[in-house]
Amino acid sequence: MTAVIGALGEAWSELRHHKLRVLLSLIGIAVSVGALTAVVALSEYQQQQMAEQSDVNGGRPATVSISAGRTDGAPMDWQSFDQHVTQVSERYSFTYRTRLVNNASVDIQTPEQVRAVGAWLVDPAYPVIHRTPLLEGRWFQDSDAELLAPPIVITEALWDVYGRPALGRGFAVQLQGDVAGSYTVVGVTPKQYDGDTEKRVVMLFDSYQSRVDQLSPDQPVMWEVWMPEAQVADIGPVLAADLRAGLDKTVDVTVTRTDWASRPEAKSSAAMFELITGAIAGLVLLLGGLGLVNIQLVAMRQRIREIGVRRSFGATGGRIFTSVLLESVVATAVAGVIGIALAVAILKAPFVLDMFQGMQDIPPFPMRAAVVGLIAAVAIGALAGFIPALMAVRSNVIDALRF
Repeated sequence: MTAVIGALGEAWSELRHHKLRVLLSLIGIAVSVGALTAVVALSEYQQQQMAEQSDVNGGRPATVSISAGRTDGAPMDWQSFDQHVTQVSERYSFTYRTRLVNNASVDIQTPEQVRAVGAWLVDPAYPVIHRTPLLEGRWFQDSDAELLAPPIVITEALWDVYGRPALGRGFAVQLQGDVAGSYTVVGVTPKQYDGDTEKRVVMLFDSYQSRVDQLSPDQPVMWEVWMPEAQVADIGPVLAADLRAGLDKTVDVTVTRTDWASRPEAKSSAAMFELITGAIAGLVLLLGGLGLVNIQLVAMRQRIREIGVRRSFGATGGRIFTSVLLESVVATAVAGVIGIALAVAILKAPFVLDMFQGMQDIPPFPMRAAVVGLIAAVAIGALAGFIPALMAVRSNVIDALRF
């Protein structure tokens, strides 16, 4: 241990003595390590953003969808089956469970006319399971179904029809038909893309069901459950068997995973993205390392007399080799730490976070990125210092003193 500490101290002394040479040679390494660290971190951010976008459609890992239908063509009794699903779900104590109807329609009074718009019927757990973003306001709460003026959430395109009034100041819309009444707008969902003109309302399932006698057979109900991903493989088959138990044989129950993590191609695409970006950053670092090798070789020719003097005073070949090698390793390690610090500072800048606009859970700077950057810096330092160290060991003492 003493020998290692001594060698490191000697390497640091040499670096301080050749500050200008070290500074010029390590700028590229610091930038390259910073780029590699930033790429790994950006890959984490990109994967998080892709996962959140996928959660909007398929639900968070692991989301299990339950659907049912009759094989004999008779109309489905959705209310009875809903009670059956509720009873079975209570055995598993699911925290997040929602019903979903995504093909309903309601008549809404707009400033110009009464028009039919699409309606989704959900439970308060839906926006949690699907990580659904909001442009303004809030999502549903468990107590909202008891309000005399039930709340609804509308799309941004429908909000534009009313002139984008402020929420929370009595902004309500009038629905006609079977669900006639005044509904308070508590939230607005943003447009999914430029030019999105979809006008839709999202209502609480219980609020809708309390105003109609029975759901239409043409409005199939789905149930979604969010459970721990580590348990879905064990719970899924048992849940499916429990749901089918006690039902008429003409009722076909389907239980499937809908989240993106259940698809192998989703994970492989994320791994491919990181592999490609990491390869690009590694190439940049390799180019920086080649530049350092050239500078170290030129510097070693200038230090050949110094090596000869040290050899004449009894320094062994191993000590010379270790000393020169550690100079490069210590230098690149310091440059790597500086590059990592720069990468952390840049990735925390607002203009970088704006690139991932809409991401709800911004991950902390990944420790994996810092470790990869530091290991890469040390490795490139060892590679860059090996040839100069070998050159120093093979130098002839007499010729070195004459240099």
